[in-house]
Amino acid sequence: MYETAASAVFLFQRMEDLMAEVQDREIVVCPPFIALRGLSVVKEQDHPNIALGAQNMHWEDEGAFTGEVSPTMLKDLDVEFVILGHSERRHIFLETDDMINKKVHAALKTGLTPILCIGELLEERESGNTGKVIETQLTGGLKDIGSEHIEKLVIAYEPVWAIGTGKTATPETAQETVKSIRDLLANMYTQDQADTIRILYGGSVKPDNIDTLMAEPDIDGALVGGASLDPQSFARIVKFKS
Repeated sequence: MYETAASAVFLFQRMEDLMAEVQDREIVVCPPFIALRGLSVVKEQDHPNIALGAQNMHWEDEGAFTGEVSPTMLKDLDVEFVILGHSERRHIFLETDDMINKKVHAALKTGLTPILCIGELLEERESGNTGKVIETQLTGGLKDIGSEHIEKLVIAYEPVWAIGTGKTATPETAQETVKSIRDLLANMYTQDQADTIRILYGGSVKPDNIDTLMAEPDIDGALVGGASLDPQSFARIVKFKS
């Protein structure tokens, strides 16, 4: 929840200048709802290879849900991606796996690419329950999602204990958990499908750790938080050296 509609456009334009030559990797920017229209106009004019994503949405197309934004409203704003189940939505706003699952279904139905976030709290990791938490959130979020849809998904592993706490996951720790997610997906679907699904890592991703994170075999990209508010930092992350 940063930036106004005007300042978000200014920030985006600064990012564009720093990433103008990047053509070989996918970039998605997810601003607050109020900035989506302005960024949509700017990106089409200057940098069409940057996609727009939303930070959340409701699962219904319309109705008496005051304060919510529907998937069809997002499509109307040229949004292509939507973050679902972000740790802050789960732990601050108490969204359940069932609610998130409804949103995943709605996103796919509307032609949006869901970025499904899963991850454990510090006490869950320290008590040895990381695997159980990951499996519960993944299977709950993907309940009744058929194999014909699975390759349209993006999964983001965000260890809540490594977000804004000063604690960081080593590349090896991140790789271990991301690999376990891929193994779960292979059990739920097929190994070939699990291998094609993009799994992102999101937990204090910064310019000084992006290269080592992206060197891990199962980490396909990054879900960037605070560093995305600094154009120089975000551009360096996008330009990771593999």
